[in-house]
Amino acid sequence: MHKIDQETVRKILDTADIVDVVSDFVALKRRGANYIGLCPFHNERTPSFSVSKSKGICKCFSCGKGGSPVNFIMLHEQMTYNEALRYLAKKYNIEIKEHEMTERERQEATERESMLAINEFALLHFENNIANTDDGRNIGLAYFRERGINDAMIRKFRLGYAIDRRDDLLSAARSRGYKDKYLIETGLVGKTERGELYDRFRGRVIYPVFTISGKVVAFGGRTLRTDKVGGKYVNSPESTVYRKSYELYGLYQAKPAIVKKDQCILVEGYMDVISMFQNGVENVVASSGTSLTEGQIRLIHRFTDNIVVIYDSDAAGIKASLRGIDMLLAEGMNVKVLSLPDGEDPDSFAQSHSATEIEEYLARHQVDFIKFKTGILLDGVDNDPIRRSKVISDIVRSIAVIPNEISRTLYIKECAYSLNVDELVLKNEVAKCIVSLREQEYKKRLQEANRAAVATRDTDSRPQQADASTVAQQQPEETPAAVDTPEYHVSGDIATTRDEASLLEPFERQVLRYVVKYGMMPIDDQVQDGEPPYRVIDFVREELDSDSITFKNGNYAHLLEMAVRLCDSWPADEESNRARYLAERDREWTDGLAEIKSQADTLADITAREQQLKSRCDERYARKTEEYAMNYIERILSSSPDDSARQLTIELVTDRHTLSKIHTKFAHVEEEKDILKRLVPRAIYELRNAILQNSIRSVAEEIKLVYSQTPDDMEKIGHLMMRMAKMKQLESEFAKIMGDRVVMPVKRR
Repeated sequence: MHKIDQETVRKILDTADIVDVVSDFVALKRRGANYIGLCPFHNERTPSFSVSKSKGICKCFSCGKGGSPVNFIMLHEQMTYNEALRYLAKKYNIEIKEHEMTERERQEATERESMLAINEFALLHFENNIANTDDGRNIGLAYFRERGINDAMIRKFRLGYAIDRRDDLLSAARSRGYKDKYLIETGLVGKTERGELYDRFRGRVIYPVFTISGKVVAFGGRTLRTDKVGGKYVNSPESTVYRKSYELYGLYQAKPAIVKKDQCILVEGYMDVISMFQNGVENVVASSGTSLTEGQIRLIHRFTDNIVVIYDSDAAGIKASLRGIDMLLAEGMNVKVLSLPDGEDPDSFAQSHSATEIEEYLARHQVDFIKFKTGILLDGVDNDPIRRSKVISDIVRSIAVIPNEISRTLYIKECAYSLNVDELVLKNEVAKCIVSLREQEYKKRLQEANRAAVATRDTDSRPQQADASTVAQQQPEETPAAVDTPEYHVSGDIATTRDEASLLEPFERQVLRYVVKYGMMPIDDQVQDGEPPYRVIDFVREELDSDSITFKNGNYAHLLEMAVRLCDSWPADEESNRARYLAERDREWTDGLAEIKSQADTLADITAREQQLKSRCDERYARKTEEYAMNYIERILSSSPDDSARQLTIELVTDRHTLSKIHTKFAHVEEEKDILKRLVPRAIYELRNAILQNSIRSVAEEIKLVYSQTPDDMEKIGHLMMRMAKMKQLESEFAKIMGDRVVMPVKRR
């Protein structure tokens, strides 16, 4: 078995032209150095989709979608990373070379592919049953038609039927050579205590579950028997290929509509999805009767920020499901909620209304989660102050999980108005709730760290207890904004706050942005003969290492590590690229000389034209080599198979604002790349200063704590005051350095 060779991947990334790729789907017009067109990911009248040929990046500055050629194809065609690579390889006639997998890779791939193959066989078997067998047509097909499902939807969702015989699928699979082991692991076949095998889904209509790339990984089966033997539904167990908390029924069919409408509708069951889809509402998915999970929410979030949760008229069921809304809010989703009329569920409502009526009802009745939750929870408690206060506390907890501070503020205002509660009171309660949530997260991580420490004992055979500073560095990458009363943890000589990552985020981001955008560019103009240039990434690495600075934001630290690893491949890539550009310069020079000799009349004319030609060739060569170095890191990382790294790279390197032609024609404007020797060192000093300010705050709080608890402990107070004095002196030095107009880098050797 094989994987795409890394050399082939690099060739695809080098060859794919972003303008050429995007032009297959979007009409582009030249605007300055870039191209612009209507965004293919959302409806718009004014073009906001920008494509940079030099950077190899596209981005919509309205909806934010875009990226490298690979990322664009992944988004537009809803492909996986490898599928997008194969698409581009085919487009540019690049032969895909693959390398032999390791034994472990081969074993894992064999098991996964075997299970997927068996699922695909079972899918075809169930489809054949419902279309071509008497039992399938008379029982399975008749059931779906009775439920109002037409043949087009049966084919669209690939519905089937499992014949009510003990070994119908088992016998068919064995005859095709499929192993019992994988039939059991996929859950298609069960095993009795006596070791006998049987068809697990027999006598049921079948709902296949697909991944977003269209692979069938699980099945849901509904019994059609009227007796009470067995459960109403049987679902595939979790396996190597199926984790139910990371799959949503109908997402494979719904993803184009979700992207187009920039909204996802969430319902509960299989038939809800199929009936809604049949009646024109195609951006709909189901959690398949299970509680909504973080994995499912993130799956939706890949396609849209907006979600409408549809509930039926069962008030008790709605209250039990409200936890899912808090999870959606915590993931940064924009949540609307919709209740159906009494006695209706999405299936019955879709069956009894036209597509236009459904769309109108959705538009008219979806409400913000605050109004919905307030209305549900306050129903019947107006005259009970205690129950009312509990409801308000519940709503406050929902607001507290929202990661965006502006959104939280707006919800607090709206909630204060609708509940007739003082806004300041709600604001304080939300702040307390945020602190409480952080405390819970902190304790959880402390427990996890201690469990890990118990598992790995020291040489004394005593469990190593995790201290607060260890856990403080393990805080979530994204937490709600800091409140007015942050809590501090002190360990050794370093004091850290639990919201340290949030405080340092903008400074870490700026340093990382310079690395990703200009990492291979020289930062020092003075290069000694025989020495390689001193690059931005070299300077950043040495400066961070010299002070043992590590990024506190996990995604930033991961991307920086990926950028540093590219230093290993850079020398060979640069040499190969330089040779290619030298060959292009030589060809241009040779062709230009031939043209000059055929057109020039005098020796002076020939000499003047040759000098002009040489200047053009040298200038083009220098520009191309500079662009290659400047775009090297961002070009590779923006096409990374790592989703988070790829998206973060695109965010860092795209800039909406460019200078106008008039501005650049009449004035020389320094670009970032021209003043890196000032900007990058300053960014490092600003990060150092932010870390220092955080430590000063921490020590100040510790001094207050000691004064309040042990005011007579002058030794400890004196020690803390000395630390504070040293940090204040360092703060003064930083202020002087950053106050200077130029901060020159110092090359460490």
